[in-house]
Amino acid sequence: MFASTVTTLGVAFLLLMAAGAGVVIAITREANRLEAQRQHERIEAAFRHQIRFEEARLEKLVITSELQEALGASAPRTAIRTAFEQLRGRLAEFEGAYLVSPGGTVLAGLEGGLPATQSDYTRVLGFSPFVPGAPAGRRTVAGGKANWSTIAENGHEAALLIVMDLGRITTPLTSPILGPLSLVAYRRVSSTTLAELAAGYRMGEIRLVTARPDDPVASLPIAAPDGGVATWLTWTPARPGDVMLERFLWAVIAIAVLFSGIFIFIVQRLRASAIQIALREREIHRLAGQDELSGLPNRRSFDIALDTALSKAESPEGGLAVLLIDLDRFKAVNDTYGHIAGDDLLRQVAQRLLGLVSPGDVVSRFGGDEFGIIQSRSPTPARTATLAGSILDSLTEPFQVQGVEITIGCSVGIASAPRDGTDRQTVLRLADTALYEAKNGGRNRYAVFQQQMNRSLQVKRMVEDDLRNAIERDELQLHYQPQVSADGLTIVGVEALVRWPHPRHGMVPPSEFIGIAEERGLIMPLSEWVLRRACTEAQRWPGLRLAVNVSPIQFRHKDFVANVLRIIEETGFDPTRLELELTEGVLIEDADAAEAAMMDIRAQGVGLALDDFGTGYSSLIYLRRFAFDKIKIDRIFLEYMEATGESAILVHSMAHLGCALGLRVCAEGVETAEQHRFLQAVGCHELQGFLFSKPVPPAQIDQLLLQEKPFAQILAAA
Repeated sequence: MFASTVTTLGVAFLLLMAAGAGVVIAITREANRLEAQRQHERIEAAFRHQIRFEEARLEKLVITSELQEALGASAPRTAIRTAFEQLRGRLAEFEGAYLVSPGGTVLAGLEGGLPATQSDYTRVLGFSPFVPGAPAGRRTVAGGKANWSTIAENGHEAALLIVMDLGRITTPLTSPILGPLSLVAYRRVSSTTLAELAAGYRMGEIRLVTARPDDPVASLPIAAPDGGVATWLTWTPARPGDVMLERFLWAVIAIAVLFSGIFIFIVQRLRASAIQIALREREIHRLAGQDELSGLPNRRSFDIALDTALSKAESPEGGLAVLLIDLDRFKAVNDTYGHIAGDDLLRQVAQRLLGLVSPGDVVSRFGGDEFGIIQSRSPTPARTATLAGSILDSLTEPFQVQGVEITIGCSVGIASAPRDGTDRQTVLRLADTALYEAKNGGRNRYAVFQQQMNRSLQVKRMVEDDLRNAIERDELQLHYQPQVSADGLTIVGVEALVRWPHPRHGMVPPSEFIGIAEERGLIMPLSEWVLRRACTEAQRWPGLRLAVNVSPIQFRHKDFVANVLRIIEETGFDPTRLELELTEGVLIEDADAAEAAMMDIRAQGVGLALDDFGTGYSSLIYLRRFAFDKIKIDRIFLEYMEATGESAILVHSMAHLGCALGLRVCAEGVETAEQHRFLQAVGCHELQGFLFSKPVPPAQIDQLLLQEKPFAQILAAA
C-alpha cells in the first residue's frame, strides 16, 4: 500500500510539474502571439494611413497649382511643363513624378528634382503594368479606381508607386487634346527606409519579399491595383513572452525545487505513518461493527449475525425470534434536556437490554432510538412473549439522567423464523410491520406478527394505488345531499360528497378511503378534484349554495387559498354560492394562520360553515373569534333526542346561540318528522338528512328541482 501511494504521489507530482510547464509555455506563446498581432495591426494601420496621406497631399498639390491655367494657354505643353517644374520643391520627397496622358505621353516630369523626359518615364513602366502607357494587353485597375498605390519591384529595386487619375478629382484636370491626365509619382523603398521603419516600431528586420510568408501575422500583403498580391512586407515580431520567461526562469526553477522538497517530505511522512496505519487497521475492523455511543453491535453486525442465525434456523434445533424496539417519547427527552441527556439515556437503555437477554442472544442499536434483539436460545412463543414483556417493564421504569428522573416507554415488534420467513429482508420487514401495529395500537406494548397485519398493509397499499389511479383517470363520482329550508319545502343548497365506484369492490364510501388518502399524501389531489368537479356540476343549479368539506391537511397547506380561488376562476363558479365546511381540527393547530386564511377566503365572497358544531370543547371560542357564516349541529345530538331530554336542551341552546350571533343554523341527520318539527320550532334555518333525501347523483337533484315542493308528500306521510 505504501509503495502504491508513493507511486501515485510521484505520478501526481510529475503531472503537476508538466501541467505547470505547460501553463508557462502556453502563457509565453500567447504573449508572443498577442504582441505579434498588435504589431501587425499597428504597421497595417500606419501603412494605410501613410498611403492615404500621400494621396490626399498630392491631390491637394495638383488642385492648388497652376496646372489648370496652363492647360488653357496658347502653348499648353510648355505652360504645363513650366507649372509642373514649379512644384519640384513640394515633390522633393519623391524620386520621380510625371504628368502623363492616358496613352503614356509625358507632358511634364521631374526625376531627382530635375526635368525628366519620355525616356525617363520608361523606368516607371518597369515597376508596374498598371501605370498609364503600359504595353497593350496588360491588366487594368480593379474597379476603375481614380487613385491607387502599391509597393512594386522592377527586379532591381522596390518603390512606393502612386497613380492619380486627375480627371476624377474634385477639380478635374483634363487636356482638350490628350484627354484626362494622370499624376504618377514614385519613391524608392530602400533598406535604409525599412530599417528606419523597424526602429520606429521597435521590431526586428523589415523587408520586402515576393514569396508568400509562412507567418501571416508577421507580414503585410501589398495589394496590386487588380486586387492581387505580389509583394509582402515582412518583419521579425517581438517576443515579450520569451523575455518574460528568461526573467522569471529562476522563479520557475525555485518553485520546482520547492515542490520537490515537499514531495520528499511527504514521502518521508508517509513512510512514518505506514506503520501507524497498519497498527490501527485492527482497531478499525473492531470498531466497524460496533455502535460508538452504546457499545452495542451496530446494524451491520446485526445483519451479519442474523444471516448466520437464519442459516441454522431450518435445522430441527434451530429457530429464532427478532424483536425490533422503538423508544417512545425519546424525542421529547432530547428536546427538553438536550442531546447529552439523550445520549446518556440511550446508554442506560442498552445496559438494561443486555441484562434481560440470555447468553448467545444479540442486542444491537440501529441508530437513533431503534434497537434490535436476536433471540436464538429456545425462542418459543412463550419465551419470546416473556422477553418482550420484560423489555416493556424494564424500559418503563424511571431513568436517572443528569440528576433528573425520566420515564419513557417503548413499542416492540416480533417476527420469528422459519415460521414467518427464512431470509433477513423478510424477517426484518415483518418485524417492522408488527412494530408499526404496536405503535398504532397505543404504544408501550408489543405485537407479534400475524398474517392479517400483512394483509392490512397490502389492502392499504392497494387502496392507495387504486385511489391514485382513480383520481388521475377521473373515475370518482360526486353525490349531493339536499339542504332544505326549515319548513322542509324548498331546497336551498346541496352538500357535495365523494364516492368511489371501485371496479372490483363496488361503491366505496368515503369513510373507507379518506383516512388512507390523508395518511398516504393523496388528500390534496383528492380535495382539489372534489372542489373542481363540484363547482363544474353545480353550475346547472343556479340559486343553490354548494357546500364542500375541507380536510384539515388541505386547509393547512400554504397554497390552500390560492388553489381554491384558482379553481373558482377556472370553472367560472360564483364564489358567493360556494360554502366551505370546516371542522375544529382545522383550527386547533395554528389559530392565527387559520384566521388569516379564512379572512382571505371570505374577502372573495366564499362562505364558511363550522361543521360538527357542539362536538368540540372549544366551539364557543371559535364562534367568538372566527367569522363563520353558518354552524351545522352534529347528527349525534339527534340520534337519541327526546323532546324534553338533555340532547333536546343542547340543540335548543345551540340553535338560539347561532341565531343570537347572526349565523345560519343547519341541523344534520334529520330522519323523522318529530325531529323536523322540533328543529323548526327551535329556530333552525336549514335541515339535512335522510328524511328528505340521502346523497344522490346530480341527475336526481335535477329531478327534485323540477318539482315545486319536492318533499311535501314525504312530510305529509310522516
